[in-house]
Amino acid sequence: MNALEYAQQANGSFALPDACFKIKALMEDEGSTIEDFANVISVDPSMTSRLLQISNSAIYSFSGEISTISRAITIIGTQAIYNLMLVDMAATAFKHFSNQSIDLKRFWYISVFCGLVTKNLAITAGIRDIERLFVAGLLQNFGELIVAKISPGLAKQCEAYNAEVLPWQLQQQVLGFTYTEVSAELLNIWQLPEKIILPIRHYNNADNIQLNKDVNVLYLASRLALIACHPDIFSSDDSLNARLCQSLNISTGDLDDAANFATIETENILNIMNAKFYG
Repeated sequence: MNALEYAQQANGSFALPDACFKIKALMEDEGSTIEDFANVISVDPSMTSRLLQISNSAIYSFSGEISTISRAITIIGTQAIYNLMLVDMAATAFKHFSNQSIDLKRFWYISVFCGLVTKNLAITAGIRDIERLFVAGLLQNFGELIVAKISPGLAKQCEAYNAEVLPWQLQQQVLGFTYTEVSAELLNIWQLPEKIILPIRHYNNADNIQLNKDVNVLYLASRLALIACHPDIFSSDDSLNARLCQSLNISTGDLDDAANFATIETENILNIMNAKFYG
């Protein structure tokens, strides 16, 4: 199987909720109102509750409590609401594909840590619409769960990475493609915005290609997440590309601040996403 075939099989067992397509359609309709968006979201009490939890979390550091969907839309904006729905979808999809063939604690930690660092570094790099980059960071390795569900033996082999054979290098050797390629293919099937998919598809090649800031930021965030999860194996000196940091005007202090913030907040976000099962 190739990356697309894994994504197609995953889509057959878990499709993107209709609400996400409805919200996307409303975003493309200039005549849509805040009430239209609220009506779509409010029909699902679970989604409403989780969206309010996330909008009041560290992901969005607003003063004052956001207590209604309409207020959340007014303050955050429709694009951010859509991105929050994708986070909600991710929590549900993660549960659907989770199994015991891989280290779920490691998977969850790296995914959420990467999302938080991506958003933080995007702010430092002066990138707009940073919420979509949190989503990209969170979903970039989703392909691992898909492969683990369909081919648990192969996923187990891909966990044996080390300082000499990096995760994406081992995935290429074992599978012929990387987990991020599966992630990108599935998100494309789900019709997620290309601005979310593009950095996921290309960030592992950021050393060799020049695309945009999104790709470079996700590259740095993914490496920081790997270092945070395996400090005994990986270090900043060996894992981070100084040239990319310079191109984004990101200093060593900025990297440390982003990593420290993510270290503190990762457990909080995992709890909000009802991820207690991950351990």
